[in-house]
Amino acid sequence: MPVISRFYGIVIRMLCARSFNARFHAIYQDWELVVNIWPLTIVEGEAPGWVREKVLEWATLHQQELLADWNRCLCRRRPHPIAPLP
Repeated sequence: MPVISRFYGIVIRMLCARSFNARFHAIYQDWELVVNIWPLTIVEGEAPGWVREKVLEWATLHQQELLADWNRCLCRRRPHPIAPLP
């Protein structure tokens, strides 16, 4: 799974599979969240509250870029890196 961003110890990865909705994985230590890009929702996993908040804040700011990366993956192209939260 390619890494597309890192911030506050959170690693954002994207694994593209046609059978899934557009989504990404957010990993922090032993925690992992699976987040749908449209609509923006956490669909699976657990993480501390502040991690969930930061992931959703970042995803809201970069939703269009995330969708573009998902489409790149569907075409078997590598996703572009996305800027972290400041």
